[in-house]
Amino acid sequence: MELKGQIEEIIYQNDSNSYTIAVFETDDNTLTVVGYLPFITVGDSLKITGKMVIHQEYGEQFKIDTFEKIMPETTEALQKYLASGNIKGIGPATAKKIIDKFGADTLNIFKFEPLRLSEIKGINKEKAYEMGEEFNEKWGLWQIVGFLERFGISANNSKRVFDALGANAIEKIEENPYILVDISYGVNFYQIDKIALEIGIPKDNDSRIKSAIKYALLQSSYNGNTCTRKENLISFVKEILDLDEDRIEENLINLNVKQEIYIEETEDGIWVFLEAFQKAERNIAEKLTALKNSKNLKEIKNFKNELKKQEQKLDIILSEKQLQALEQINDNNVCIITGGPGTGKTTIIKVLIELYKEHKKKVVLCAPTGRAAKRISETTGEEAKTIHRLLEIGKIDDDKIGSVDNDIAPIDADVVIIDEMSMVDVFLMNYIVKSLYMGTKLVLVGDCNQLPSVGPGFILKDLIDSENFSCVTLNKIFRQASKSKIIVYSHNVNNGENFIGKKTDEEMLDDFFYINESNQDKMLYQIISLCKERLKKYDNYDFFNNIQVLTPTKKGLIGTKELNKNLQQALNPHNKDLAEKQYGEIVFREGDRVMQVKNNYDIFWEKGKGSGIKDEYEAGSGIFNGELGRVKKIDFTEKVIEVEFDDQKVAWYQFSELEELEHAYSITIHKSQGSEFDVVILAIPPASKMLLTRNLLYTGMTRAKKLLIIIGGKNILNFMINNFEVKKRNTGLKYKLNRINNN
Repeated sequence: MELKGQIEEIIYQNDSNSYTIAVFETDDNTLTVVGYLPFITVGDSLKITGKMVIHQEYGEQFKIDTFEKIMPETTEALQKYLASGNIKGIGPATAKKIIDKFGADTLNIFKFEPLRLSEIKGINKEKAYEMGEEFNEKWGLWQIVGFLERFGISANNSKRVFDALGANAIEKIEENPYILVDISYGVNFYQIDKIALEIGIPKDNDSRIKSAIKYALLQSSYNGNTCTRKENLISFVKEILDLDEDRIEENLINLNVKQEIYIEETEDGIWVFLEAFQKAERNIAEKLTALKNSKNLKEIKNFKNELKKQEQKLDIILSEKQLQALEQINDNNVCIITGGPGTGKTTIIKVLIELYKEHKKKVVLCAPTGRAAKRISETTGEEAKTIHRLLEIGKIDDDKIGSVDNDIAPIDADVVIIDEMSMVDVFLMNYIVKSLYMGTKLVLVGDCNQLPSVGPGFILKDLIDSENFSCVTLNKIFRQASKSKIIVYSHNVNNGENFIGKKTDEEMLDDFFYINESNQDKMLYQIISLCKERLKKYDNYDFFNNIQVLTPTKKGLIGTKELNKNLQQALNPHNKDLAEKQYGEIVFREGDRVMQVKNNYDIFWEKGKGSGIKDEYEAGSGIFNGELGRVKKIDFTEKVIEVEFDDQKVAWYQFSELEELEHAYSITIHKSQGSEFDVVILAIPPASKMLLTRNLLYTGMTRAKKLLIIIGGKNILNFMINNFEVKKRNTGLKYKLNRINNN
């Protein structure tokens, strides 16, 4: 359906993505329209296409698929547009004077003879010129949405392209469509290439070849790589461009000379990097090496005696490996502590904090995610922050490659401890090293057998494999931990041993159960009955307080999408007393468990309001990808959903912002990294062999704190345990570290 009309009122408009709810007036009707409308203000005339939909709360609405901004077609519409305040210095009274004076010729006056506006009393020539400039600049904005649609760039992203390229965006894109690849808003290279060739850009045009090279490197980074082998890159680019290798090689050299890409030759071959990845890795290597070699300013004298005092004070006996780890931390500015569950990493952190605090030194504890920070805070009794909050990292556009040149606030600390280091990618590590003063002690704690970071890089593994830093591997399971089947079986899996049918010590805890089931309908029945009834009867476990369902995949009956629907129906069904709000295919209901699925640096939150204790109140901004919470209230008057997160932060989401939330009755194992749950139901259905890996199973198992239940077929679990080939990531950090340290 196509309609023409004018925006009468904007009810709501999201500043970041321009999602808009507005009142739209046609010749025959007034209706509510919803959709992405960048650059649109009250008074604008539009041609819109879409369909009428029925909203369960607001009734009939027109959902916009595409729109085109058009010049007002009547003098009445033009007067309304000018009167709305779109042009600085023109209000209702001045708008009427302009229309009365120029009538149907008003548009041409603004476009071609703006100085004639000075014929209106109260408008001098300088103001007339400025009004014409602003009118024509806004006209340029009107054109960009329709123009970018040809390149597969949706209306909600067109504002971002304009922000990057400025007022001459269309002219710049027409001259070189491949510039859109550099902006990297998830654009489709093939679509851009097709249009570029249609408008006459030659196949062997340098811009085409260079953009294809950058596009190929960017695609590789989505698989965790920071670089690509040169011969593989040339082969891929040759295939998508249908050009000779010589022309591709020539452009590789030119890009390298201009430092838009970097080519590194190592003993293992020739590798190509995008500039951002090269700079981030180089900065990490240089800063960590400088920190390692700087003076040990925070060293504690008579350290062994001090450790004995702490053992007496805390009533513990440290193992030989733990003592070694603590001594290495005291002796070195950079130290890595790695090991699996139950090997004593948390005890080391506790002793370390107490030791340095007693010597009046400031210790800062942090982790990559909110849940990881909460977990380490609970186990140590010390405050822990997310790395983002610690570094005061401002808003970073998630659709772009991270800027490696951002200014980062320095960390005021003598010792910085980072837990869950396996989750840290190359850009976050770059921010960390930029924040450190020389002489600060950096302690990196993690399990290198966990899944690697979602973002590019293999930081923890590269640092360990380089052998340039003090590293202590904890491999002994402590006596208390050795009674836990969760911990013992996790280590078994990590060592390639099967736990199915394994005989155990009678004194071991009943904290692990295996259900041999591969039929997905029966798996679903098991999951629902465990969550709804059986675990409640077993040990009074409540789903919303204690239990988390994990799965390797989003797809299928035992994927997160279907599991979330079925678990919501079983655990929080439709009830006339519970408000609910539909957004796309998801029905959000009061009481639902939800997860934030993208970083939102701007959203406001409060904590401790209403507690009655002044010191407990805290407010701030920013909810980050992976944070879990529950829907507390859906308010249709204010059009917001109130969510309380697991760390007691309360945030409010406009109905138009619900794309940031998903149900979290079930989450993927990848999303569970850094978290611990009292009870984990780990469901392993048949899935892609790429997903069914040993480290994925190991990561899922180690998320359970008190009880682990694995549901899956023996054959699939056997395959996972034997599938120990971790997908190799191509990175250059280890090489850079070795080159610097060997010179």
